[in-house]
Amino acid sequence: MAKVYPYVYGSRGAAERQVSLEPLRFAASGTLLLEMLRALAGWVSMMGVMQNMDFLKKLLTAVAPSGHETRAARVWADEARGFSSVTSDSFGNVFAAINPDRGLSVMLCGHLDEIGLMVSHIGDKGFVHIKGIGGWDAQVLPGQRVRLLAHGGDLIGVVGRKPAHLLEGDERDKAVKLEDIWLDFGLDEPAAKQQIRVGDVGVLEQPVLELGDRIVSKALDNRLGAFIVLEALRGLSAATCLHAVTAVGAAQEEIGSFGAGVSAFALEPRLAIVVDVTHETSQPGVKETDVGITPFGSGANISVGAFTHPKLNALMLEVAAKHAIKLSVSAYPSVTGTDTDRLAIARSGIPCVLLSIPLRYMHSPSEMADLGDVRVVIDLIVQFCLALPGDFDFSRL
Repeated sequence: MAKVYPYVYGSRGAAERQVSLEPLRFAASGTLLLEMLRALAGWVSMMGVMQNMDFLKKLLTAVAPSGHETRAARVWADEARGFSSVTSDSFGNVFAAINPDRGLSVMLCGHLDEIGLMVSHIGDKGFVHIKGIGGWDAQVLPGQRVRLLAHGGDLIGVVGRKPAHLLEGDERDKAVKLEDIWLDFGLDEPAAKQQIRVGDVGVLEQPVLELGDRIVSKALDNRLGAFIVLEALRGLSAATCLHAVTAVGAAQEEIGSFGAGVSAFALEPRLAIVVDVTHETSQPGVKETDVGITPFGSGANISVGAFTHPKLNALMLEVAAKHAIKLSVSAYPSVTGTDTDRLAIARSGIPCVLLSIPLRYMHSPSEMADLGDVRVVIDLIVQFCLALPGDFDFSRL
């Protein structure tokens, strides 16, 4: 059967055409020509992500810590309106749907929120004290710049800490804690209290960098997942997909995967494909024995364990093998630490597959991913949904 890349798309709108390599295969002879065809296939797949880098960058630069996803949700929804029906809920989730009356109800889930900071106290010198939103390693915070969604408008400031020159005794060897740092917006007490309120939220301010085929940014965990599920939906919107597919930009994953649970209650999906990040294993200190073999260039990663469905996992592996799509496997005997855990026990239990992208420097302002891996995950989701039979047997008996 021809390998079809059903999503050659521009920055907005539905796919323009399907590209089948089968006619070229009949005309080709010899290993060299076949390799050229494979290279062409890779180029066709790559063009989708390349042409949508503006969308990805807008998504990454949006300030959207858990519980405050509005800016990222608006970027995502604006992009989705070109090829799908877009809705949202009161919790902060946003939905993009195609083929509402067809086949099985398939949910593609990638969370939009990022870790952040919340104002807890404004001191008498204008210094602003904070609490963490999500799982911070406080070591990365001192000296960083921060963007605060202050009630009087966005403010740019810095994260302050006692200077190294003045640290005494064992202070030098102690790990930094959130209570040891503060935000400084260059404001005195009256100005700070006029422009900032307890409960205002912010994130670290860093530009998006492209390093060859790799991208560096805050919030790759998990705007990459939200980007991938929408790009997969874009591809499916131009293909002959037999199922009702809804991409979800989910809220509040970093503080408990609450948005995914709310979404599942509303959508009642028959199955869910969750896309998140995993640890890239060629970086120092990351053990393959813990997280699997997931270096940059390894493509998609699938998690097997209690919260993922064995038959769906088997179909995903079969599709990857059939289309020569890179797919590694990692073991998670109990929880996965992703929206999968919430979805698998939502309603009467939603069968789930978890796909992940290798990521370096997770939960930092300089996370790094390989765009080649992103392209692979998009391709795999599209091919899986096209291959999914309408009478799929979800029973575990």
